[in-house]
Amino acid sequence: MSKPPMAKVDESIERPVVEGMRFPLGVYPIDPVQPRAGYKVLFEAADSDDVAQEWEEWPDRYVWDIVVGADRLRPLCASLFMLLPPRVFPIVDILGHDAYREIDPYVAYELVPLDVFVDAVRRYGDFLYEDGLCGFGAMSEDPFFYVLVDEHKVVTVRAEPDMRERVERILAAFDLAEIENPAGADAVAHEHRGVLFAPDDRPEYLTSDEVVEHLKDEWRLTLNIDPESNTDESGKDIGMCPWRCLVRTSPAIDTPWTYADLVLRADCLAHVEELATEELSRHLQDPETIDRETSLVFADRLSEHDLDQLLAELQVDRMDPSATDVAAVYFFRWLP
Repeated sequence: MSKPPMAKVDESIERPVVEGMRFPLGVYPIDPVQPRAGYKVLFEAADSDDVAQEWEEWPDRYVWDIVVGADRLRPLCASLFMLLPPRVFPIVDILGHDAYREIDPYVAYELVPLDVFVDAVRRYGDFLYEDGLCGFGAMSEDPFFYVLVDEHKVVTVRAEPDMRERVERILAAFDLAEIENPAGADAVAHEHRGVLFAPDDRPEYLTSDEVVEHLKDEWRLTLNIDPESNTDESGKDIGMCPWRCLVRTSPAIDTPWTYADLVLRADCLAHVEELATEELSRHLQDPETIDRETSLVFADRLSEHDLDQLLAELQVDRMDPSATDVAAVYFFRWLP
């Protein structure tokens, strides 16, 4: 019986250590730093009605920003996760490849059992706690509690005021005190890097993209953007633009995923899904199966320059280069 895929850290990466603080493998300072473990805490008033449309209004809460060495990060988080209720909304942030957005924010809009969340954290912990290109966490609404390990591996906790004593009791158990300026890798110029060992000839080891795909399935994650609009991080409208997509489908019941690589032009994520689904149906032997199991693994926007380079690599003509306001599928292929 074959072993299930796993996430494994590249053992050739040396852990950075500065003044006794052990940094995560995937994020480390490049300028001199005086690391300081500890936390700062602030009070945040309840949100106004227009803060977040997808979530209930957040109540009055305290927020802790916590810096801790990599050797103590996992047990600290395990203790904090114990304050979550039995069902939670998981969160994943990934430094992606989109030309107009630095971070791909994923969130669950359906409650997930806490043991499912914790089990995946344990299984993919080498990636989640060490990789400098990802952040993760979970939140609940009743009681309101939020814990996020960001890409710098700084832990942010938000909790209702009556939970403050419980949170700070956990912090004290790890000898963490409130200080003015906790300092980790992000206190100075620093670098981020991926840390997984995933050579092409070792398919039992997952890439970071494959780990995220597993987490999306297990935690029911959705890309937390408006699928009907197409804006950059500043809110500027981009309109019609090129996209590169990876789409998966199950062409028959109880069969493994089949993946397809597409390059297309669309004006929003919903339009991308529509075009990709139509293109898949054209290439499937039984187009009726398209409605059963089909989803976008990722859809990254490209600049026009990136599109030209990609199509040249794929040896594909762009058709009419001036037709930048017309939806089109430039390229499709099944992946092995």
